[in-house]
Order: sequence, then structure tokens, then C-alpha cells
Amino acid sequence: MPLQPGTPSAHGTNPELPQDADSVLQLAARSMFQLFADTAEGMMLVDRDGKVVWISDGYKQFLPALGFERESDFVGHSVEEVVPNTLMREVIATGKPILVDLLTNKAGTFLVSRIPLRDDHGDVIGALGMVLMAHPESTMQPLMKKFSRLSRELDETRKQLAEQRRPKYTIASFIGASPAALEVKRQARRVAQTDSTVLLLGETGTGKELLAHAIHAASPRAARPFVTVNIAAVPETLLEAEFFGVAPGAYTGADRKGRDGKFKLADGGTLFLDEIGDMPPALQAKLLRALQEQEVEPLGSNQVIKVDVRVIAATSRDLPRLVAEERFREDLYYRLNVVPIRLPALRDRLADLEALAEALLDDISRRSGLVHRELSAEAFDALRLHPWRGNIRELRNVLEQVSMMSDDLRLAPRHFAGVLPELAQAWPHADARDEARPPPPSRESAGAAPVRPLADQVAELERANIRAALAATAGNRVAAARLLKISRAALYDRLARWPDLGA
Repeated sequence: MPLQPGTPSAHGTNPELPQDADSVLQLAARSMFQLFADTAEGMMLVDRDGKVVWISDGYKQFLPALGFERESDFVGHSVEEVVPNTLMREVIATGKPILVDLLTNKAGTFLVSRIPLRDDHGDVIGALGMVLMAHPESTMQPLMKKFSRLSRELDETRKQLAEQRRPKYTIASFIGASPAALEVKRQARRVAQTDSTVLLLGETGTGKELLAHAIHAASPRAARPFVTVNIAAVPETLLEAEFFGVAPGAYTGADRKGRDGKFKLADGGTLFLDEIGDMPPALQAKLLRALQEQEVEPLGSNQVIKVDVRVIAATSRDLPRLVAEERFREDLYYRLNVVPIRLPALRDRLADLEALAEALLDDISRRSGLVHRELSAEAFDALRLHPWRGNIRELRNVLEQVSMMSDDLRLAPRHFAGVLPELAQAWPHADARDEARPPPPSRESAGAAPVRPLADQVAELERANIRAALAATAGNRVAAARLLKISRAALYDRLARWPDLGA
């Protein structure tokens, strides 16, 4: 039988302390409440309906800043009406406390705590809110600054991850209207609506990674992550960890928190395996199991993790030949080769050369700030003679080199002779030295106006056109740049060079 309050104990127990459990809990509750009341700058009680039923004397100091003259104007109202941004109702709904939080409203910033109140049956009947500290931005300034900095860094990291995982291209980004290009886009649109594994085949530089992004962007998984692994770029010893992750403390020097692999990061989305033909034989069996079972086992762990990943693989190598040479598993090849899409080489779709070159020149101009260049019809004829072993990647490289080395706005065959030496032989007029040499003056021109430097004439023409574009757009520089088909950076560069144009 439990001792009653005041009953002396044979062992000298304090007779003033209650001895039964209920009395102890009641005493503890009263003591805790009194402690809160003594240490908190203000307290309030809210019932299960979210209505304020009581405030402490200390809380009354905040009423004027909240816009209330009397306690009666505050008590009895819904807590959201009288305390902006409060989370008291969330505590009542979830039954979970919010022990430390920052509350900011028109009265200022406060360090607060919110605790649910329960009856004898454990049901939530209300909540207790406490102002632990008013204006913590002054008394806790170092902590607040650190919290603010960490919040900004977290937001920035999340934004960067979202950008990295977002598809960069759509099917429309695969430029070309030749029959070969149209067939590739048709196949891509069709396979995008399924979860089938796709194998992209083609020479280096044909746009396999672009098409992988595009298939993901057109699929129901577009809102989920798109994760890329370039197998040729990852050391063989790190590939298993890269794919499947690492358990905490799996080996000496491993992160104590562990690390997710690319399969886990791509869960719900798409995993792009670039250069799959370079996959080491030792890992091919594990990759096959992950594809078949849709589950992975992190390095150093016995736990199997289920994943939902759509796989797109790409290679420029001859996989059937690698299978015949027993350098690539035949069962893995069949698992990957569900929907093969072969991307044509640039020399096999030369009808798209003009559209590709124009798009690349526009991108080069935008990224470098240079004036947009154009190719003459003769330049296109000359470029069609090149074998383009590097395909679109090589085409971009050639166009970028010529754009950087020449001041001319219109590019002719002679401009490419230094970058593609074989054009000087295949195209009789491609020798830049012969074309650049000025002709001897004739007797008929002896009395004509003196020849001016070409750079001066080009600058004069540029100034006149920029002045006309600004006049036509009422000084709108963005619109003027669009009208001139140059980047805004290029326009601002010329306005800085010729200040009178922007006046």
C-alpha cells in the first residue's frame, strides 16, 4: 500500500514529499509549469480548437506591438488571428512539440517553444506556448548569423543539385530535319513514354548525351533526377562505390555517414551510363543484378536497397564485337540492348550541316560575347568536303576556333584553311594568304579616293547599324541586340567603346 503524504519513513524519507506516483507527477507538473513561468518571458494556453484561453502577465508586454490594447481583445480569439506566423495549431494537430523555433511577426523576432497538452487518456486538449527570449537577434547575434549563413548555403546547395539533376535538353534540341535525324527523334519520342532500357549507339560527338537528356525530359520521370555516370572517367577502383554507394565506416577513411551511390540518387528518375563499353568485367555482373532486380547493396553493407531507376546507356564502341571477344557479358548486353537507337554520323546527314552550324555559331556568340558570325554558301560547300570524324563536337570546335581568330563577320572557305588544312587542296580558293593579298592598283583607280583600312570601314558600319537599331527600338538595348542578332554583352561592349551611341 503506497505511503500517503506526510507519512514518516523508516529510512528517513522526507515526510513532506508525496510517495505515490500520481502525486509525484502532479508535483512535477506544477514545478515544471512554475519553472516555465519564472524563466519564460511570456506564456499562453490554447485549447484544442486553437483559441487563446489564457496568457501570463509577462506575455501582456507583447500585446501593444501585436496591435492590442487590452487582454480581453486578445484572449478568446483564434491564435492565428492574434499571433501571425504561429505554429500552435500544427502542434495541436500533430501532437508533436516544437521545442525551439524562431517566430517573426510585426512584434519582432522571438525564440519560442510549443508543447502539446494531453488529458489522462493521452488525447491532445490544447497547447502551451512560451516566449523563451525576445529579440534574439541582438542577444544571440553570432548564432543567428551562423544559422542564417547555413540556411543560405543549404538553399544554394539544394538549388545547385536541382539544376544538376534537371535535364538540359529536349528532343527539339537534337537539331536536324534530314531523314536520319527525324528518325532518331521519332524513336526517342516513342521510347520516352516507356520505362524500357535504351542503348544509344554512335560515334563520339554525335549527341548521345543530349539525346539521353531529351528522352528523360519527354518521359513521365521528367520531374525526377537525371543522374549521369561517365564510366570511362571514373577509376576502376571507385566504380563500385560510385554506382552502389558506401555504408558508414565501410573501410578506413570512409565517411562515417556513408554515401549514396548513383543508383540511389537516381531513384524515381533516370540513370545515364555513358561509355558503357568501358565497364570493367568484374563489375558487369553486379550491374546486371542491379538492372534485373532493381536493388543495390552499398559497399560494406548487408542491407539491400530497392530502387526505381530507368537506365539509358550509351557507347561509341562495338558491343557485339566485345561480346564475341568475351570482354563484355552477353547477358548484360541483352539487358541493355532492349531499345537500341543508332545516332547517325554528321557525314551521313550533311543536309543538317547548315542548321547545326547556325545553332552552334549562335551559342558560341552568346557564350563568348563575340559578334554573331555567318557562313557563306561557299563555306558550307567547303565544310561538306570534310569527313568530320569528331562529328558535331568537331564542328563546334572548328567554328569556335575560326570565330576567335577572325574579325570578319562573314566566314568564307579561306577562313577555315588554317584549321582544316585539307580544304586548301580540295578548295582552290581556300588559301587565306592569296585572298588576303591586296590586288595591285590599276590606272583607272589612280584618281579615285584613297583606300581606307578595312577595320575603320567595319567599325563605321557597326556604329551606323547600332545607332539605327537603338533608334528603331526607342533605346531599348535588349531589343536592339535582338534586332542586330548579337548578344547583349557584345552590344554593351560596343556601347562602352563608343559612348556617344548610348547618350
